[in-house]
Amino acid sequence: MKTEERPAPPAPEDDAPSAPAKRNPILRFLGELPGLILMALVLAILIKTFIVQAFFIPSQSMETTLLRDDRVLVSKIPYYLGGEPERGDVIVFEEPDPANREDVDRGVVGGAFHWLTQKIGVEQPDNPDYIKRVIGLPGDKVNVRDGLVYVNGNQLDEPYLDQPTKWPEGLGPVTVPDGALFVMGDNRSDSLDSRFGLGVQDPSQGNVGFIPIDAVVGKAFVIVWPPDRMGGIAS
Repeated sequence: MKTEERPAPPAPEDDAPSAPAKRNPILRFLGELPGLILMALVLAILIKTFIVQAFFIPSQSMETTLLRDDRVLVSKIPYYLGGEPERGDVIVFEEPDPANREDVDRGVVGGAFHWLTQKIGVEQPDNPDYIKRVIGLPGDKVNVRDGLVYVNGNQLDEPYLDQPTKWPEGLGPVTVPDGALFVMGDNRSDSLDSRFGLGVQDPSQGNVGFIPIDAVVGKAFVIVWPPDRMGGIAS
């Protein structure tokens, strides 16, 4: 029986593509690491700038709602979407008086580096941030009688207080100007706030500090540290 001869397979061409060599996974990870770090930095900056930021409480001015060294999260979303603070909100705001803001000249490179490290939480800002409760909105008339706060003639319900509100002697009702807020700490016997000149001064209203709305960073909404105090912040 005659067998059929099969042709031999063609010889591989010299320029035929070869299978890619497998790369060491450790080397591949190290090669991708700079990009991952950069993405993480950008994400952290975007979150802190536009969404949420952590703050610690430096004093006793908000007791007993917030205690010294508590850590809180501050939401920036409502105000970036065009909303404004509401009465009862606990807000964080920047140094409200431009005359009191420290302007440190670090040069272009130093300034950019400080801005970056500040955004990711490594360095503290040049000027302190404050945390208080919104009592008066633009146009509101704020006054205190017999230790109770009145806004536009109506007593303000403040279940978060455990003490009467002190009012500077000789200071009558004050009207909150446009674009500003009247704020107080919950520790009414130990809080430097709008009653005593914190913020932009309006000589027509006496020694009262109003907080420009554009100085507001965001609304504190939850305590995240210490663990035994975790929970929402009453408004």
